Amino acid sequence: MNTPLQTAQTLLMQMTRSEKAQLLQWVVNDLGDAFPGIDSRPGMCGGEPCIVRTRIPVWLLEQARRLGIGEVEILQSYPTLHAEDLAQAWSYVRSHREEIDRQIRENEDA
Repeated sequence: MNTPLQTAQTLLMQMTRSEKAQLLQWVVNDLGDAFPGIDSRPGMCGGEPCIVRTRIPVWLLEQARRLGIGEVEILQSYPTLHAEDLAQAWSYVRSHREEIDRQIRENEDA
């Protein structure tokens, strides 16, 4: 039995250039909400979005920023973080404001 990826490869070879372009557009649109530096896994940090390679939740970084802690201070406090991690976190926050606001509230109430 073929895997979905093997099936896609077979179908791709049968497509016209126009069909491949349409397929590519669908894939890009599907991945449009992807944040390569952010990972959410059910078994890690309660499934909350975290910075890859770490267990640092995005909401925690956003809460620090809202409290006036600068990026330099955040990076000094979390030596495993890089500047590009913060850029990914801020981008994620912009796209998921309600989710992050909820997570901050839930963690303040806990």
